[in-house]
Amino acid sequence: MENIVMIFVLIYDKCRLLAYHIFIKLFLFYFYAIKRILLISDTHSYFGKDIKDKLSEFDELWHAGDWGTIDVLEPIFNGIIVRGVYGNIDNQEIRGKFPKEIFFEIEGLGVYITHIGGYPGKYQKGMKNRLMELKPNLFICGHSHICKIMKDHDLDMLHFNPGAIGFHGFHRKRTMVSFAVNNRKITDVKIHEYDK
Repeated sequence: MENIVMIFVLIYDKCRLLAYHIFIKLFLFYFYAIKRILLISDTHSYFGKDIKDKLSEFDELWHAGDWGTIDVLEPIFNGIIVRGVYGNIDNQEIRGKFPKEIFFEIEGLGVYITHIGGYPGKYQKGMKNRLMELKPNLFICGHSHICKIMKDHDLDMLHFNPGAIGFHGFHRKRTMVSFAVNNRKITDVKIHEYDK
């Protein structure tokens, strides 16, 4: 009889351990599901077919400032999460809807977005201190109209600037960036390039 009780206790412990592992995997899957991101900046009132056609492939649209006008954009935002900041050319309406900077976490990844920030080795005045304070895993800015994806080894973070997808400015190619975030990792990074 004692052996039978021991067997039931062992089976119970194994089942409890298995249930615990299943729970953890489901928890991680639910809270750390892959998010697909489309990152744009410097639209300067442009929101054309190249952007609209891509939206259905993504969970979120992030905008790093210089929207231009927002009335052409709002109808397109239905069904997609939009995160963004205002840029130096944006009017009071846009500044009322979007902050100067945002810091948030997605799938365990800390993200900081502002319009004017520079890049590793050439940050705007005060930006390196702000980054050391926030400690993001990913720092995003726009403004330069130059697409950059680079690592800051000193601050142990990635830097993305999607360049400009709008037509206004000196850039020769229009660009935007897409990527996926899953369990604190950035994967599937792509630069989408278009003629001006």
